[in-house]
Amino acid sequence: MTKYSIGGESWYLFTYSTNDNITLKRSHALTDNWDNSEERVVFNPDPDSGLPWATDIWAPEVHNISGSWYIIFSATPDADAPPPLVDAMCPFECPAVNHRMFVLEGNGPDPWSAKFTMKGMLNTFDQFAIDGTYFRHNNNLYHIYSCWENAYSAWPANLCITQLSNPWTVASNLTDRRMISVPNEAWEQVPYGRPVRLATNEGPEQLINPATGQSFVVYSAARVNTPFYCLGLLELTGNDPMEYQSWTKHTKGCVFHQNTVAGIYGTGHASYTTSPDGTEDYIVYHALTTPNPPSSIYRTLRTQKFTWNADGTPKFPSAEDGPFPVPAGQS
Repeated sequence: MTKYSIGGESWYLFTYSTNDNITLKRSHALTDNWDNSEERVVFNPDPDSGLPWATDIWAPEVHNISGSWYIIFSATPDADAPPPLVDAMCPFECPAVNHRMFVLEGNGPDPWSAKFTMKGMLNTFDQFAIDGTYFRHNNNLYHIYSCWENAYSAWPANLCITQLSNPWTVASNLTDRRMISVPNEAWEQVPYGRPVRLATNEGPEQLINPATGQSFVVYSAARVNTPFYCLGLLELTGNDPMEYQSWTKHTKGCVFHQNTVAGIYGTGHASYTTSPDGTEDYIVYHALTTPNPPSSIYRTLRTQKFTWNADGTPKFPSAEDGPFPVPAGQS
């Protein structure tokens, strides 16, 4: 969820995984009925083209960087059906082995009217990459994404970082790439405590405390199609985001998780915004309404207000259905 203003109007801009295109939605209200909001398809590749970005388009994000609009997303040429010999190189089944990260650039100041064109593939060294996001620190730009240790390891899914020279060009080489989070905690693993297959860190998103300037990466842990999918927290406590030692993982458990009493499961892949008047902070996330989802996974879009702890870390609420007060400044 991205908030922007143009021509004297303020908008919320939202995108999500459709699997075969990139669709933007917009509304003046954070808590609008997003199913019925304005929408616009900005990227619609031919799934039979064989292009690297042709199919299984996942986790698009919209970012404004230095006044220009970019969409970062992952995709694959083969609809998660790699050749059998490639799949056989993985110790576990690895249908997403050919997923990579891509960047679109908009040609104007208004993302709603801009034409988005392909800038290219973000270099992840010809290795699996999904759920990429931009991370900004001290006027430098970085790419944080979900990665494997090598091209065919399949699991666990970790968080990797590389430095960028611009939003579509990686300045780091393979030896510079760093894994900044590995799913070593039991709550990051499915089944609980199993350290290899289905141990997952993905869906990273930068979150900055506006009062203290502390910089966090909130990420999704465990497995997306289980009720245990939740949010974990990394804090940049050192000076260099490219160093593993600069990151501190909050290891006491998920910072946002399922609420079985309310019937909310699999809370994950969040983004962050503010109320229309800017005085309240909101988490926007998806969740399941059943602990045993079908293979097609139906996820609901949700938002709730959150605050901050005395130590500057985010204080997320319990996942609830509401009703909630209208965001401050929303008519």
